[in-house]
Amino acid sequence: MKVRVYVSLKNGVLDPQGRAIHHSLEGLGFAGVNDVRVGRFIELEVADTVTDASLEDMCRKLLANTVIENFRIERVAS
Repeated sequence: MKVRVYVSLKNGVLDPQGRAIHHSLEGLGFAGVNDVRVGRFIELEVADTVTDASLEDMCRKLLANTVIENFRIERVAS
């Protein structure tokens, strides 16, 4: 089974990479972009027996820094 994990910075956490992209977009003449936040996308191929609790544990222990990041898990039907 395929699992997608989306990791993003929590609100209020500074995002220097997002700010740099925003500045570059403005420099290239793209108007109307008010803010940019950068995150990560992680795709896992796991056995059908892997539980939601186990996936959450993976995220909390390795895939996301829960002090400054949120994560969302999505199971993808094959």
